[in-house]
Amino acid sequence: MMKNVLGTELQACSYDPMTGAFRDGFCKYSDQDPGLHIVAAKVTEGFLEWNKARGNDLVSPKPQWSFPGLKPGDWWCICMGVWLKSKEAGHPLHLRLESCHEKMLEYISLETLKAWEYKE
Repeated sequence: MMKNVLGTELQACSYDPMTGAFRDGFCKYSDQDPGLHIVAAKVTEGFLEWNKARGNDLVSPKPQWSFPGLKPGDWWCICMGVWLKSKEAGHPLHLRLESCHEKMLEYISLETLKAWEYKE
């Protein structure tokens, strides 16, 4: 059983759009995913524009990969490094902690993560 940063069973991030490095809805850790797509984040317009300007267009649909394109408010498994850089660049994203893989704790404290927890 994979665990989240809270120490409980890892929960799905999103099935619509289907996310995760393995497109199974989960922000799983795997040594086959060098990008570390372990962060369950709610994307914003500012983040999507910033990321596109960096060369990673997550807005435009890519039918060949069954990717519909993201819109503000979607939940998505993003790379650990991208999340940290987005915070530094002024585009922080809120997190669904129960869907963030415990591997994140090797890079950032739970206390810091809780400050970015999404609350409805």
